[in-house]
Amino acid sequence: MARPLTLCTSQWIDLPLETLAKKAQAWGFDGLELSCGGDHFEVDKALESDAYLQHKSDLLEKYHLKCFSISNHLVGQCVCDPIDERHKSILPSRLWKEGDPEMVRQRCAEEMKYTAEAAARFGVKTVNGFTGSSIWSKFYFFPPTSQEVVDAGYADFAERWLPILETFKTSGVRFALEVHPTEIAYDIFTMKRALAAVNNHPCFGINFDPSHLMHQFVNPLLFLDEFSERIFHVHIKDVKIRLNGRNSILSSHLPFGDTDRGWDFVSPGHGDIRWDEIIRKLNQISYSGPLSIEWEDSGMEREWGAQDALNFIKKINFEPSKQAFDAAFSTASKK
Repeated sequence: MARPLTLCTSQWIDLPLETLAKKAQAWGFDGLELSCGGDHFEVDKALESDAYLQHKSDLLEKYHLKCFSISNHLVGQCVCDPIDERHKSILPSRLWKEGDPEMVRQRCAEEMKYTAEAAARFGVKTVNGFTGSSIWSKFYFFPPTSQEVVDAGYADFAERWLPILETFKTSGVRFALEVHPTEIAYDIFTMKRALAAVNNHPCFGINFDPSHLMHQFVNPLLFLDEFSERIFHVHIKDVKIRLNGRNSILSSHLPFGDTDRGWDFVSPGHGDIRWDEIIRKLNQISYSGPLSIEWEDSGMEREWGAQDALNFIKKINFEPSKQAFDAAFSTASKK
């Protein structure tokens, strides 16, 4: 059976879940990756009421959709980040409150624990998200930045996330970090360092999204080889590299959608990712989980884009062969 094709709801939280579910069914999706935003999946309500969870389950069943994972990227980002006014816009007021940075980080850490418990009660085994990072802004090493400073950043990550990961373990749920600039891990080397920091915790893995690797010139196939046993979930999103000698991979402080950027996210099949190679590698490492379309393309109407992305991935969501292509020749010669 080919992997299920789902839609990440993060870019659709302005729509009521039922409205989106009805559209997703009509488009042909197998399920939804529910985002903790809007009315899609509210952690506090999920823990307060079995009726709330039953309502969500009934709604998905009504539209013949399944939920394989829950996304809580925005809260996870605030666990390790240096908190500023930007974070206020991505958090519910009950987590922001008066905005004291350390208290925000602590409340968000508790919310990630609650997310694991809520996911377990909903029958979902994977939570995707971000970790944030206290040292991302120091990546350029100027003013001069010692390895002691970097080590302290990974120690801070471990101190804040190990208790969260233990709650995930107790709940029977895994956390899948979307390896990504601004996170504690953004390439192969930083992912190795993050794993080491949490003692290779069994519940700490990866939400693989090649679009975040490609614009850094990290080979996503090598990434899959390196962490084949840690791929807990997969996002399908493309990226277009537009380096022209005037811009850079640092994006020039230009917003998404600006054609002067050195790179931009685009709908699957419209960028530079070689998806056939990605699918073959996922087959090779025996990944059988969902392929979740995280649709992000500032130059394309999103409903058209969601359908176009689904149709594109359907064409290449092939299973590995169960026999060598030339096996039939040997069989035929024996007759």
